[in-house]
Amino acid sequence: MLYLVRHAKAGDRSAWRGDDRLRPLSKEGRRQADALARKLARLTTGQIVSSPYERCLQTVQPLSLVARTPVLEDPRLAEAASFEGALDLLAELADGSVLCSHGDVIPDTIGALERRGCTVDGEPNWRKASVWVLTRDASGHVVGATAWPPPEV
Repeated sequence: MLYLVRHAKAGDRSAWRGDDRLRPLSKEGRRQADALARKLARLTTGQIVSSPYERCLQTVQPLSLVARTPVLEDPRLAEAASFEGALDLLAELADGSVLCSHGDVIPDTIGALERRGCTVDGEPNWRKASVWVLTRDASGHVVGATAWPPPEV
């Protein structure tokens, strides 16, 4: 399985006065990141890969510390990136890997997986700090997807 995480809550985009790539998590977002780390720690047996945006990096940093696995930055998960790059990354990573991306890339990626035959079980969840659990078949194709809601914090 692979775990595709939407970054946790960040400060208000319209109130941020700098480069949006540097916008950090809010206090609630940091609590969500800690809760995600607790939930994913025992499941993370592969790599941790993140969009280079600060809010994504901060979302998986607590998991990185607990799992003792470095966070690898990958622009294919950046905001406004094409779903094709995310699909390539999903095909490259070992089971147990965690990926962190954005609210535009994740729905596009799940939609592309559905068009390729993946079954989405349950209602989609696109909220911040939600996790998509992706199941692969023996040949490595993503065949199932289930969304976990954001952690209660």
